[in-house]
Formats: sequence, C-alpha cells, structure tokens
Amino acid sequence: MSRAPGRARRAALLATVAAAPLLLAGCSGLEGTGDLQYVGGMGNVVEIPEADRGEPVELSGESIQGEPLDLADSRGEVTVVNVWWSGCGPCRSEMPMLVAAADELDATFVGINTRDPGLGTAEAFEKEVGVTYPSFYDDTAAPLLAFPAPYQPQSMPSTVVLDEEGRVGALFSGEIPSALTLEQVVDGVRTDG
Repeated sequence: MSRAPGRARRAALLATVAAAPLLLAGCSGLEGTGDLQYVGGMGNVVEIPEADRGEPVELSGESIQGEPLDLADSRGEVTVVNVWWSGCGPCRSEMPMLVAAADELDATFVGINTRDPGLGTAEAFEKEVGVTYPSFYDDTAAPLLAFPAPYQPQSMPSTVVLDEEGRVGALFSGEIPSALTLEQVVDGVRTDG
C-alpha cells in the first residue's frame, strides 16, 4: 500500500491553509463581490509633514439634510472628514467615538456618505447615533475625488484630517483606534500659524 496519496492530500491541505490569508486579503476589491471595501481592524494612519501638504481640498455640495456644505467654510480650523455609510460595521463601531470627539476637540467635523441607497437611510443612522455634525451625501462617490490622489479615501471607514488651510495633514484607513489617537493626530496636524 502506497502512502503517496496521503502525502499529496496533506500537501494540498497545507498549501490551501497557507494561501487562504493571501486570498482573503485581496477579496475586498474583486469584481462581483459587492466591492464593499471595509477595512477591518484598527486604522492605519499616514501623517503628512506640513511642507508636503499641497493645495487645499475644494469640496462643496449638500448635506444629508439638504443644506449647503462647503469645506472652505471651516478654513482656519483643523477639520476631521470621516467617510462612512450605515451598512459598514467598522463605521458604525467608530461613529459614537467620533460624535463624542466632535464635542470635545477643537476641530470641525464633517462626514461623507457615498454608499447609502438614499438620504432617508443615511439620515436615520445619523439620528440613531446622535451625529451632530453635517455629512455630504452623494451616491456617485464624486466627493472622494476632491482629495489629492495619494490621500483619497479608498475604503470605509476612512478619515482625513485637514489642517487650518484645508490641506490634507493625515489619513486614517480603517477604524480609528481610539479618541486619544484621533486627538494626537488632530494636534499634530495643527499648524503653528
């Protein structure tokens, strides 16, 4: 009796187990999978030195409540821009922390919702969580194109921190680890002038 078939099965099983994390890591961007692009775990943050921040982000439109909204109105203050949608688990998880931080930090908070199927869904979620700051709503994702290419939000949740001039100072990809982390990044983005 040969042992080769048993070895072949074990080798195939080991290869499958070893490859599974690699395959799963790439699933969020595969065609036909819904392309939900959640970012699991805690958010990675990229901080941009003041000298490398580029031009101010120009973004205007309507809030979920139908009011005019323009990022230029928050110039002079650090602005935290969170990209979310109500069906995103990590977005739902971090939203209460963002709502509390909006009340506590010396910064303006703005959201961007590009995935909810209608304004009613987005507005209901904001009411449920107690969101007090405005959010852009545009189901075309066009607002994300206002950010410079290396720092465009590519997944949900994502949070961009703009300096007082409206330039990208930091980008979180994924859920923000803690209110303290957000506070430290906001303080780090703040310019001296």
